[in-house]
Amino acid sequence: MTEQTTETQTYEAATGRLEHIIKRLDSGEAGLRETLDLVREGRGLVEFCAGELDAVWRGLEELRLEELVAWLENGGP
Repeated sequence: MTEQTTETQTYEAATGRLEHIIKRLDSGEAGLRETLDLVREGRGLVEFCAGELDAVWRGLEELRLEELVAWLENGGP
């Protein structure tokens, strides 16, 4: 990625950059080499975003389990 590394990248920044890349590709103004570079960068951003979403999903699942345990410990319904 050209602007930030994935270590400092946020999900929101990555999706914003993806939107920019898509607009540039859709414009038809990018040359062959730039298109290749944008597609490579976009792939990395998509992988980063997928990892972020997966981490959030795991966190939500963990919270649900904690809520279930608390509910069971309090006698359920």
